Amino acid sequence: MSVTAQCPRPESRALRENHPVMGADWGPFNVIDTAKQDWARGWAALKKFTEREAHARVPYEHKEGAYPLGQWVAEQRRAYGAGQLAGLRARRLEKLGMVWSLADERFQKNLEAAKAYYDQHWTLCAPRTETALDKPVRQWLSNLRRPGALDDHPEWKTAPEAVDKDWNPSWPADWQRHYAALRERVRDEDGPADVLPGFTVHGMDSCRS
Repeated sequence: MSVTAQCPRPESRALRENHPVMGADWGPFNVIDTAKQDWARGWAALKKFTEREAHARVPYEHKEGAYPLGQWVAEQRRAYGAGQLAGLRARRLEKLGMVWSLADERFQKNLEAAKAYYDQHWTLCAPRTETALDKPVRQWLSNLRRPGALDDHPEWKTAPEAVDKDWNPSWPADWQRHYAALRERVRDEDGPADVLPGFTVHGMDSCRS
C-alpha cells in the first residue's frame, strides 16, 4: 500500500493560523515584533502627554489611561544612560522634549533664576530666603558652595561663575553685596564719584562695608 503526500491547499492557510494547535506550528512564519510595537505604544502615549502638558517630565507613577507611561519613560532614561538607546528612537524622544537627566534640568532652571536675580541685584551673594522666578536662589547657591558639591558634575562648575565671577567669594557675602551695589552705582561716572553715607541701593546703604 502506497502513501501519497499531498501539499496543503492555499485556502487552508487561514484555518492553520487560527487553529490553536496548528497556529503554534505556523508561528515561526508569522512573527510579530512585539518589542517594536510596545515601544511605539509608549512613544504615542508620551506624545499625547506632551501635547496636553507641554513638557515631557512624566512622574514615575503616572499612567496615560491604563498605560504606565511614567515607568516607560524611566526605562528609556535608563537605557539611554546605559548606551542602549540611540539613533532614531533617541531623536524621536528628544523632539517630544525628552529630558535625559532630571538633575541637569533642575540645574538649568535654577541657573536661569540665578541669572534673573543677578540682573536685578548685580551679585549672586543673595541674602537669606531670597528667591527669583519662584526658585529659592539663595538656598540653591548655598548648596553649590558646599565643599565637593560640584565634584560629580564638572560641567556645572563654570556656569555660576559665567554669571558672577565672585559668586562664591572667600570674603563675607554681605560685604560683596554692598560692593556690588556701590560698583553699579558709580559705573557710569566719568571720574571720582561722591557717594555719601545713607545712599541706599536695594535697601542697603552702599557706603556700609
